[in-house]
Amino acid sequence: MGRPSGPEFRTVPLGARQDPVQGPPPVPRPVPPPMLGPQPPAQPPPAQGRPPALGPRPAPAAGKGRLLVVAALVAAVAGGAAGVAGGRLSGVSEPAPVAALPRVAPAPSSSLTGLSATAARVLPSVVSVEAGSRGGSGFVVDGRGHILTNAHVVGGSTLATVVLSDGRRLSARVVGADDDEDLAVLAVDSPGDLTPATLGRSSGLSVGDQVLAIGSPLGLSGTVTAGIVSALDREVRLGGARRTAVQTDASINPGNSGGPLVNDRGEVVGVNTAIAAGRGGGNIGIGFAIPIDRAAPIAERIMRN
Repeated sequence: MGRPSGPEFRTVPLGARQDPVQGPPPVPRPVPPPMLGPQPPAQPPPAQGRPPALGPRPAPAAGKGRLLVVAALVAAVAGGAAGVAGGRLSGVSEPAPVAALPRVAPAPSSSLTGLSATAARVLPSVVSVEAGSRGGSGFVVDGRGHILTNAHVVGGSTLATVVLSDGRRLSARVVGADDDEDLAVLAVDSPGDLTPATLGRSSGLSVGDQVLAIGSPLGLSGTVTAGIVSALDREVRLGGARRTAVQTDASINPGNSGGPLVNDRGEVVGVNTAIAAGRGGGNIGIGFAIPIDRAAPIAERIMRN
């Protein structure tokens, strides 16, 4: 029986780093004309020795950012051989995960519940990744300073910079990468500064499960979006080969590459890697993540070698 044909859309990687968008300048308010007729009496000056009372100051109006996601953005992401998400099966046998990767999630703050607690649990483990002109996201996988991301995020770089959730910047080296699987591992020399994420089991997912995507889309670090698992083992064309992926409608955009897809318990179940691109580019509600059951053994192999 022949292999089923792929869906009629193209998938693009999400690793291009974008500068945060800036809002337009504030529009000046018109000056009202002078009042006609009797004028109200002037307010008496404040008493000597006492400062005038200060009322609440209005907060400055924040400019509304314009996200200009156009086809050129998608073209910039898709360009370059190293920017291909997924790839051919390498044929290398995948070793079983070892106990180095944590499997028990830390307890969130007792004042948070639901998805707020989930986001609070995972955000300290998510980093932004900068590698030359490339960039994306990643997450800490152990207490030894290792960070998992996409291979197309680092390209051929040997050094990178990771930005923690509190804004600190740390130098990192690229331990290794598997371009066929679109996975790479970074390491920092100060593991005490990092908070490991908890890895779950993508095999335990069901269609309709609630998930969060966390990363730095369009350069906006620490962005959390929510959705559901839309499909499991979705066969799509990622780059030049067919791969299976977890499909989600959680909003992901360029810059989310390498960030975690987590379940409602805060466990990582996938590595965000690509979106289905429409004619206008940008997010159209169809994203794909490498299942963590496939990604974790590959990450272990890269760390051992």
